[in-house]
Amino acid sequence: MTDSAGPPSDPDRPAGDTPQDRSQEDSVPEGAPRGEGGDGRTAPPGDAGNAEGADDGEKGGTAETAGESDPAGSGVPEAGPEAGGRGPGVQTWADRPKDGVVVARRRRWLRWSALAASFLVLVAAGVGWWMYKKLDGNITTDTSAAAELKAYERERPTPVVMDAQNILLIGSDSRAGENSEYGRDDGGSQRSDTTILLHLAADRKSATAVSLPRDLMAEIPSCRTADDKKSRERFAQFNSAFETGGTACTIRTVERMTGIRIDHHMVVDFNGFKDMVDAVDGVEICLRKPIDDKDAHLDLPAGRQTLDGEEALGYVRARKSLGNGSDTERMERQQQFLGALVNKMQSNGVLLNPARLYPVLDAATKSLTTDPGLDSLRDLYDLVRGMRDVPTDQVRFLTVPRQPYRQDPNRDELVEPDAGELFRQLREDKPVAVVPAGELEEARQDQEEKQDGKPDDAGSASPTPAPTYSGSSAADDLCKQ
Repeated sequence: MTDSAGPPSDPDRPAGDTPQDRSQEDSVPEGAPRGEGGDGRTAPPGDAGNAEGADDGEKGGTAETAGESDPAGSGVPEAGPEAGGRGPGVQTWADRPKDGVVVARRRRWLRWSALAASFLVLVAAGVGWWMYKKLDGNITTDTSAAAELKAYERERPTPVVMDAQNILLIGSDSRAGENSEYGRDDGGSQRSDTTILLHLAADRKSATAVSLPRDLMAEIPSCRTADDKKSRERFAQFNSAFETGGTACTIRTVERMTGIRIDHHMVVDFNGFKDMVDAVDGVEICLRKPIDDKDAHLDLPAGRQTLDGEEALGYVRARKSLGNGSDTERMERQQQFLGALVNKMQSNGVLLNPARLYPVLDAATKSLTTDPGLDSLRDLYDLVRGMRDVPTDQVRFLTVPRQPYRQDPNRDELVEPDAGELFRQLREDKPVAVVPAGELEEARQDQEEKQDGKPDDAGSASPTPAPTYSGSSAADDLCKQ
């Protein structure tokens, strides 16, 4: 028998479970489970099975938490004010623990951080590789000189100390293009303007740079010319060897003069030198007298000066318009400037700072033509690394002992036995000492006195004093001399 006042019975719903209308559903507190009424009443006992089988995500708890919230084991959670009349074991979606969300967010953040770090590593590696290839590609390799020297291998000197390095630095005196701004030179556009024999000691604790005057008279061997002919052997001005047979002829001339095996060579473009000075933010020098030279584009007062690249190039290249116009004075300026450049690079940490070293290397490699043994960035880096720990007072600069040539005072000739002794010291990797020109005579007298007072027996423990020459070191303060 049915109740005429109520709705017809639903065969799919257990008895006693009356459906709620729309208004009743809307009155259920937000987040409340379907088993609870809008007035906070719990589901009837007949609905307990449905409540136990409900999804954990919908219930907001687990069987474990349910057991904790119902210590009596009645199966009916206690009502409490925290849940609006619901037991504490029953949670809404908003009441769920935030741990899962936090963990998910943290994982996403770690994933993105790892991706970003990987991307930065790839970018850094790509930039590093690009920089390496760029610097490496700047260097020009002189293969023709290497082939020419190989053809004359039998006449070349044999190395005496294997770990020592002898590098010939050659600067062309070409005034073509931008170089025309720095004065004229009557020596010919293809002749070597500056030639320096750089000796690096085997222990890399000292370096000696010996300038060879361009006007020095020397024995020049027969060399292969640019038009593939043979020149005749002759006694002539040293820098004509470069004009006759290029780098290979210059190297063979130096080897014949000194008996020193040249391991490597570098031909320097002075416009690259200018950029290198700018890359280290200028180089400080000290002028004893003011300079006002229109040809060299120099207008400088006496005292300490910091020269930029443009000024530095004019300063080291000018000859006729500065001082007495001699090549001797110009070589002294070049030596002093190179010493100041070495000091600047070491004192400012350029050699140990990749960010500051890169522009220097970029300028240097653009200006270099080298033999195949030094034509890569790795080779040059090994060379620089070997020099960076050399104390500045052990980086010495001097000019080979010479005097006016007897038959032509406008040319030079070697002073013997001083020149021969210098070459022997370098060849055998033995030290040399340098002092300012005004102190040379006094230094040599002191050296002779020490040698005279030394016992002649072979068992003497006193070392032989190093030969002394007029020169300077990279540590010298020219303003105090």
